[in-house]
Order: sequence, then structure tokens, then C-alpha cells
Amino acid sequence: MYEKESLIPSEHIDNLILQIRNQNVIIDADLAKIYGVTTKKLNQAVKRNSKRFPPDFMFQLNQKEKSELVTICDHLSNLKYSPYLPYVFTEHGAVMIASVLNSERAIIVSVYVVRAFIRLRKMISSNKEMVFKLNKIEQKVETHDKAIVHLINTIRKLMTPKKIPRKKIGFQIESKKVDKKRNDSSL
Repeated sequence: MYEKESLIPSEHIDNLILQIRNQNVIIDADLAKIYGVTTKKLNQAVKRNSKRFPPDFMFQLNQKEKSELVTICDHLSNLKYSPYLPYVFTEHGAVMIASVLNSERAIIVSVYVVRAFIRLRKMISSNKEMVFKLNKIEQKVETHDKAIVHLINTIRKLMTPKKIPRKKIGFQIESKKVDKKRNDSSL
């Protein structure tokens, strides 16, 4: 549909989405690269249109978050020496940037960004379903394990020969009866 679609591999955008403050976001430097502008130009456009970027669309990282980000993401190592704290953009903020940059590339990129966030939501959703299913299987396995252990123990009991008291073969004279007969005959 778009001529320049091949410029942005969608897998690349997927890898740029980070989890910060329990939100899926893209850092300003990465967003600037995929929109084809400098980070400075992107942030200037955002500041000029600040009403379009409420806190649920973007926020600025604190020093601790910046340090953690630089440690985790190798491609952001140049931020280590920057005196500025970076901004991060949620899905809505990343799409809103397309409207403030107002270029052909921005329109194309915004579509890719939205699709990347949608794929991420689907993965998270399918992971939640998978965790739920695994928990159910684990519960079944636990009950099956208990049943199998009980079954094995029962089989072992059946396999162990029981010691059955045997009656002695032959005649056995009971002493009380014999004594009684002797006493009767003496009369």
C-alpha cells in the first residue's frame, strides 16, 4: 500500500517496546530513529504541541530509570553521558507524534507502531491464557500424581505375599478332651 513500507522492519519496532512503570513504551531516541528525525526535533515538536501529550501518552524518566535503561539496552549506551532525561511514549503518544511531525514517513511509521503494540498485546494476552492453562494442567498433574502414588502403593501391597497362618496337617489330640474322657472312663 505504501511505497516506503520496506524501510521499517516491523520486528525492529517490536524490539523497541519496553516495559517501564508497568506500561509499554518506546523511548524518544528510538522513536525519532524510526520516524526519521533527530531526538531533538521530535522532542521540540512534542513541546510545541504539549496539550496533545498528556501523562498517559508520554512521561519523562527519572535518573534511576535512565540508568537501568542504559544498563539493560545496549543500543542506548549513548544516553549514559547525556545530561537530559529521556521521554518515553505509550502507544497513543507514539501515534500522536505522527500528527505533530506531519510527514509521509510519519504516517507510515505510525501504522507500524500501532501494529507493533497490537502484536505485543496479543502476545501478552496469549501468555496469560497459557499461564492459566498451565496452572490447570499442573493442578491435574498433582491430583494424578497422588492417584498414581496411591495406585503404585496398592499394587505393591498386592504383590507382597501375605503370611497366612497355616493349620498343621495331621491329627492333633487336644489334651482337655482326652483328660475328660479318661475321667469319664474311670467312673
